[in-house]
Amino acid sequence: MTNLKSLTLRGLLASAIALAPLATPAIAQDFAGENIEWTIPFGVGGGTDVWARFFAPQFSEHLPGNPNVVVLNVPGGGSITGANQFAMRAASDGLEVLGTSASTQFPAILGDPRVRYDYANWTAVLASPVGGVVYIAPSYGVSGPGDIEALRGSEIRFAAQSATGLEMPVLLAFEMLDLNIRAVFGMESRGAGRLAFERGESGIDFQTTPAYLSSVAPLVQAGSAVPLFALGVVNADGSVSRDPSFPDLPTFVEFFTEATGAAPEGEAFDAWRSLMLAGFSLQKMMVLPRDVPAEIIAAYAAAAQAIVDAPDFRQRAGEELGAYTQLVGAEADAALTRALQIDPAVRDYLVTWLRDEFNVSF
Repeated sequence: MTNLKSLTLRGLLASAIALAPLATPAIAQDFAGENIEWTIPFGVGGGTDVWARFFAPQFSEHLPGNPNVVVLNVPGGGSITGANQFAMRAASDGLEVLGTSASTQFPAILGDPRVRYDYANWTAVLASPVGGVVYIAPSYGVSGPGDIEALRGSEIRFAAQSATGLEMPVLLAFEMLDLNIRAVFGMESRGAGRLAFERGESGIDFQTTPAYLSSVAPLVQAGSAVPLFALGVVNADGSVSRDPSFPDLPTFVEFFTEATGAAPEGEAFDAWRSLMLAGFSLQKMMVLPRDVPAEIIAAYAAAAQAIVDAPDFRQRAGEELGAYTQLVGAEADAALTRALQIDPAVRDYLVTWLRDEFNVSF
């Protein structure tokens, strides 16, 4: 049975806070005239890209010397390509940072042989929890859990990045609901998956909060997409509550319970909750190489703190990122230290499931 408390965000912080430095080093770094390259290992238009482009100009404003922070999209391998490239090339001068997502974290957790990066070599200065929404084309005539049989009666294409990427808990949710989903892998980003949905090449899709709010909500308003459920927020006791960014949408648990007449349980549900905690409670992070000098790390942490402390940040973040609390500096890094740990039994279940369902072997 998964030890859910040990994986919750609150538990991560409580158990790892001792790792945080007792004092912040004096900030002596000046980036005047410099260009900072922020590698985003996804294509343009996905949730991580939207997230980075929201924060990039603010880091430019708050880092000493007001450097030009440029987002560099390096898609491929469900984020593995760009993360590998960053791990191999990033210098220790603080002029290169990486934005990670669950698609970067899940393969590292599972031991994907394509991974050439190690989170132990990186320091997090900003961590953003995130949620997401599953939605479907209106042509299926489905509006809620009462239409589950209509959903089950059709083969529905789902444009995804990879079986081990960001979509993994969504794919697991589809299986638990006994849906006939045909996953088509190879998308460069969730943004590419959304475009496939808009072109009619897929019938069901999932987007994280930033991309949903910016790109999918207009589709819903236009009648071109029908939201089914939000993933929800996993609490310390293992329960799932409604996402504060989508309070009017049922969670996956609510949708499942109403559709099937019973609450989800068993190994699949334990694995789903663990994936949500490991990949969504700290879903998007800005990281730097751990050998970057302390004063540079401190400069990034101070900039991140200034951004989230701005009087209008909550209002702007509600539009761009959703209603989630951001972690910065030592809190973000301490949480990262524990976030990628996963119960061995859950890992074994996921490895077997991925092999049997998607022919993915490690």
